[in-house]
Amino acid sequence: MKSMFLRQSSRAVGRHDLWRLSRRGLSRVAPTATSIITPSTTSSPSRPLPANSVSSALAQQSPPTTRAFHATRDLQVIKPVLLADIGEGIVECEVIQWFVEPGARVEEFSQLCEVQSDKASVEITSRFAGVVKKLYYEAGEMAKVGKPFVDIDIEAGPESKEVEALTSPEPVSTLEGRQAIKGEAISTSTPQAVAPELKQSFIEAPWAQRTPAPSHSPVMKQTGKHASSATPAVRHLARELSVDITQVPGTGKDGRVLKEDVYKFVQARDSAPTPYPSAATPTSPGVTAAAAAASAFTSPDATIPGPQKETTVPLTRTQEMMFKSMTRSLTIPHFLYADEVDFTPLVELRTHLNRVLSKSGLPEGQVSKLSYLPFIIKAVSMALYKYPVLNARVDLDSSSNGKPSLVMRSQHNIGVAMDTPSGLLVPVIKNVGSLNILSIAAELARLQSLAVAGKLSPQDMSGGTITVSNIGSIGGTYLSPVIVDREVAILGIGRMRTVPAFSTVTGEEDKILRRQICNFSWSADHRVIDGATMARAADVVRTIVEEPDVMVMHLR
Repeated sequence: MKSMFLRQSSRAVGRHDLWRLSRRGLSRVAPTATSIITPSTTSSPSRPLPANSVSSALAQQSPPTTRAFHATRDLQVIKPVLLADIGEGIVECEVIQWFVEPGARVEEFSQLCEVQSDKASVEITSRFAGVVKKLYYEAGEMAKVGKPFVDIDIEAGPESKEVEALTSPEPVSTLEGRQAIKGEAISTSTPQAVAPELKQSFIEAPWAQRTPAPSHSPVMKQTGKHASSATPAVRHLARELSVDITQVPGTGKDGRVLKEDVYKFVQARDSAPTPYPSAATPTSPGVTAAAAAASAFTSPDATIPGPQKETTVPLTRTQEMMFKSMTRSLTIPHFLYADEVDFTPLVELRTHLNRVLSKSGLPEGQVSKLSYLPFIIKAVSMALYKYPVLNARVDLDSSSNGKPSLVMRSQHNIGVAMDTPSGLLVPVIKNVGSLNILSIAAELARLQSLAVAGKLSPQDMSGGTITVSNIGSIGGTYLSPVIVDREVAILGIGRMRTVPAFSTVTGEEDKILRRQICNFSWSADHRVIDGATMARAADVVRTIVEEPDVMVMHLR
């Protein structure tokens, strides 16, 4: 009984000594290993160890034996995010801008960056929540589809700086601490704490009190609202021309920087400054508005004698896209067909419908005013039902004996050419045959707003079967539109004008009336579309526009 008590006491004392030694830093044994580290003398029950000799036994103990723990392999916590395929066979995209930086905390579906392909710009979101560890590309570089473009640590917590910002400082409890903080605050604010050499330099240079000393630390420049409002294409153009977009004054809506603003900034930057200001400069008080406007059409280098100056300007992303598309269009043999269309009945109908729309409450997403373009797009769709060959595409890689063929398409996906700050873009209105006039107008407004903001998605830019170009909204009566690749026809709309015309009413042929005339210019692929087919299809469109009541009967 006595020996049993001594064995239990030795174990208790041994645990206590191990804990005490570990607290003093003399032992690195984990608490879970105390039950398996015992003096060798305790292994025999016939020779009990006295309680007062446990400490000496521990000192003479051989190196402790520890049990090996087995653990599963750590999972990969740094996840490389791959650039997903955005469709249309695109293999690389240009990184327009980053919304994050290394060390930033992101959540799932947070914006990572904005990329631009040959079709449109897309914002890439995060698949994981964590901390950004690495950016594989800089802004302006080309990122490969299917390759990593950012690393995210999915198990990392907030940075130490973020923790310090979120936690309040610990209160100072001691008198010495409060005095130290107080003394530090006084020493940083009193002139006695200034070094003698610095104090002497300030005394010898009185202007130093008015002009701050130059600092070698980088100064963060605040970005104006015009820089954030610029489209990705304009920002890309500014980078290619080595222009800081925050220095460019914007003339667009809400201070938006346009591509014309960038070109004017580059022209002003590259022009040699005149040593003496002329009396005819716009900043002079005696200059009139007409003289200032006339100076906008002159170049500073126009009056300088010397050889011709040539400056190489790289293509913008939109120009590169247009270059590739129009180069492919050169393989299509075009033929032009033009016709005049009387818009007078459509002008009266549109005026009446806009009056009705202004009085009735419209649901959200609907337009409050109609233009002529939705009526024209619907008329083209109705003509495609009668002449579906205009909605087809030519397949030169057909597997049927190596001969070209036509691929007929059921839906009418009509592309609309739009003039945007970044250049010409052609978004597509899908399945026009199932839409009414109001739905077409609402989709047009949505695509136009996205195009101006540079936010068109690849889905908005792909899948077109025929194109309509309304160049008349800018100017021009006649045009020769170019067929887009993978299509066989395109319609160009000229400017509407008021002309006198003879009446077509029987008995009133000599009466002259006021008419609204617009020119329609068609281009077709002469490999598969003959002139007669194009003329008949154009006549269907003209009839529907001139008699808009017929359109009501065929609405779906």
